[in-house]
Amino acid sequence: MSTLTRVGLLFYPQCMPAGLFAFADLLHAANRRAGQKLFDPLFVAAEPGQVSCANGVSLQIAETLDTRGLDALLVPGFWAESGQQVEQMLAANQALIRRLANARRLRLWSYCTGVCLLAASGRLDGQAATVTWWLVEAMSRGFPRVHWQPERSCIIDGPVASASGVGGYQPIAQALIAERLGAAVARDLDRLMVLPRPVQPHQAFAAMNLIEQSSPLLRRLHRLVEQLPANQLTVARLAQTLGLSARTLARRVAGETGLAVAAYARCIKLNQASERLIYTSLPVSVIGAELGFSSDSNLSRMFKELTRLSPLEYRQRFSTTGAQ
Repeated sequence: MSTLTRVGLLFYPQCMPAGLFAFADLLHAANRRAGQKLFDPLFVAAEPGQVSCANGVSLQIAETLDTRGLDALLVPGFWAESGQQVEQMLAANQALIRRLANARRLRLWSYCTGVCLLAASGRLDGQAATVTWWLVEAMSRGFPRVHWQPERSCIIDGPVASASGVGGYQPIAQALIAERLGAAVARDLDRLMVLPRPVQPHQAFAAMNLIEQSSPLLRRLHRLVEQLPANQLTVARLAQTLGLSARTLARRVAGETGLAVAAYARCIKLNQASERLIYTSLPVSVIGAELGFSSDSNLSRMFKELTRLSPLEYRQRFSTTGAQ
């Protein structure tokens, strides 16, 4: 008879709960594929009752976090946009952090900013762990005994694991399923239940999605650049629309990104082009026209300067559509 793995899916105030439900769905799918119950995902909270999660969602959680009855615990992330907000969340969850610190026999997994709770518990001391790029400095300063590795998206290090982003539950689930059922089954379930994305996006577009921008100014600038045609992007127009002087905009963007405004805006626009190259089969000429580039040759020249690949070479390497 196969051993049942009981996995606690932890709910706590202001956590982002969606990944916990997706993780449970993947384990239920694995049970169906195996034809037997190998995994028992349980929704748990520090105290049973109503839990107010992020974005106004409240959930009734009946199971208490009883670590004696669990084999592993998955800790989700919470909304935060600064090191100060992370510190506030950690201060508000000291009782939970103490329970994590005492859960010595459990396998502890976390994703997104949930890794901050594990770091505060001491369970990551001497271990490698993921961290999103904008939190590197704050986490390195607050938890110097953790080997922070912002360049990695998932790290499984003995009894602890961490993964970046709100979708970080996925590689952790995949590793768990592969451990019990084999890598082929894990890949098959991943193919059937998870929308495909490139395993490794081009480094030129790392951290270029709007949601990854750490400050309100960068998010406003990002939205504006995405809305404007490429041939209308000037520093003067961007500054005027944002209500800043060109000098102030240049100083703040350089301070937060290390790039000039024009170069940063160009990266955003070319990232839009890269998404269309990957996820659609639209001709390069149509993509360029939609995004407002002055000509196909202008788009191709700028794209190759940034990525060292022509648009067609980029599509061949990263496309999910099979377009060539």
